[in-house]
Amino acid sequence: MESSRACERCRKRTLVPDNETGNMVCTSCGILQQFDNFEVPTAGITGTNVHLGTSGTGTVHDYKETKIYHAQNLIDDFMFKLDFSAQKSQEVRLLIEKVTDGEYGQGDWFSVLIGACSYIVMRKDQKMMPIVEVADTVCCDVYELGRMIGRVVEFVDLKLPEFDIVNAFERAMTSIPSFTHVAADLVKRMLQQGVFLVQCLIKWFVTTGRRPMPVVAAVLVFVAQLNQVDSVKIEDVAMELHVTISTCRLRYKELLERLVEVAQVLPWGKDVTVKNILRNAPSVMQYMEMISFSRGGKQRFSCDVEEIVGDCLSKDIGYGYDTLNMEEDCSSSSKYFEPNCLPSDCPDKFQISHECLTLIYSNYLEGISAIDVVNPRKRQKGTFDLHGYTEWWSGKSEMSKKMILKDILEKDVGLDARPPSFNRACLARAERREKIKAAKLRILRIMRPKSGGGNDLTVSAPEKARKKTRKRKCGVEIEWEDLIIETLLLHNVKEEEIEKGHYNALLDLHVFAHVNE
Repeated sequence: MESSRACERCRKRTLVPDNETGNMVCTSCGILQQFDNFEVPTAGITGTNVHLGTSGTGTVHDYKETKIYHAQNLIDDFMFKLDFSAQKSQEVRLLIEKVTDGEYGQGDWFSVLIGACSYIVMRKDQKMMPIVEVADTVCCDVYELGRMIGRVVEFVDLKLPEFDIVNAFERAMTSIPSFTHVAADLVKRMLQQGVFLVQCLIKWFVTTGRRPMPVVAAVLVFVAQLNQVDSVKIEDVAMELHVTISTCRLRYKELLERLVEVAQVLPWGKDVTVKNILRNAPSVMQYMEMISFSRGGKQRFSCDVEEIVGDCLSKDIGYGYDTLNMEEDCSSSSKYFEPNCLPSDCPDKFQISHECLTLIYSNYLEGISAIDVVNPRKRQKGTFDLHGYTEWWSGKSEMSKKMILKDILEKDVGLDARPPSFNRACLARAERREKIKAAKLRILRIMRPKSGGGNDLTVSAPEKARKKTRKRKCGVEIEWEDLIIETLLLHNVKEEEIEKGHYNALLDLHVFAHVNE
């Protein structure tokens, strides 16, 4: 039976199907009509049907089965890299199946989805896995992974718990390679000290609004240095936690600055700086631990000053002396205190004269210089073991264990600090307030050039001082911010609004709006 369709070459309607291939052949010119049906010869084999939804020649699986097979292999590969258990891997697989409605997927977006589901499963179980670690494993950007996590959480209607920085610290301590060679008892001790410091940083608002893992890295490095684990370097820890080194150093510096502030209550606190805080860290940590035993800020911990100073001046236990024992040391320190130096009504206020504190500190310095340098047990490579005395840390404080946020804020650790961002905002506001005063003086000097007190309105530095350094010169010159403040003052903007620093909004509202009119 001839077909009604015309031949591609002669345009005659003389097409009949071929008996072997099924393709249409023109009886007039003998030309085989191409692409006439879906049965085409492939690799020398005729009659292979290629239908929509199949994987082609050479397999018995269709497209969907092959896609699911490769997707499950990819999931297993990532679960192995993330070191997930069989149960957690099954939870991740079920969550992916729920999100994709059993279709799974392929491509780069599917790898990001696997990472997002892995992070959600671990966070639901209060086992904190850093998002940067997951992003590095699935080879994607942190922000891209965060967006995928948000979409998955919204799709399945989940409410994830807050990120637990204490669990993140404990996981990092026991998992990163830098601490694998450390003894188990020392790791346990450093865990207690690290948890104590992490919760102190929470109380001091150092973690507020910051990424948690750089804080974890800073505490890891500090406790390692405190326990003389010299092999731990901040560069290695930052690389193992997949965080920026500069941010870790900044958090480490903030930790040292907070400890220096705590150390100011010690008799030698004025001499403690960021550079020598590690030498004084045992005394500072002991003080913080003893203060943390108090319940709330109203009731301070009543400690024996003679015992504390005796520990600090201890020769046999504290710093490796071989001549005096602890009892002699306590008696030598107690002679600086007069009878009834501790008032009964308020035991946390000590009636110690400045002369006594000076004498105690002088003996402390003389004692350090008299350390027996011959004893190899106390001295190695020309330095004395200042942290050899391990009794300064007991680990019995509640701050050494995980606590809820409310209890952390109620604890007293010797310092009540404000958030660093709040301090910077207050400082910036004070600087803007000074700029406003200077701008008002410049405006007044221009409007009233003959006004008395013209010498007081001068804001520029003397010629000699202007030539000293470029930094000082930049400090006295008028900058763009000064010009903006002058403009806003001339447009009758309130000083309280200018102090906030929202210059663009104020210019649009008070300056450019009138220009457009």
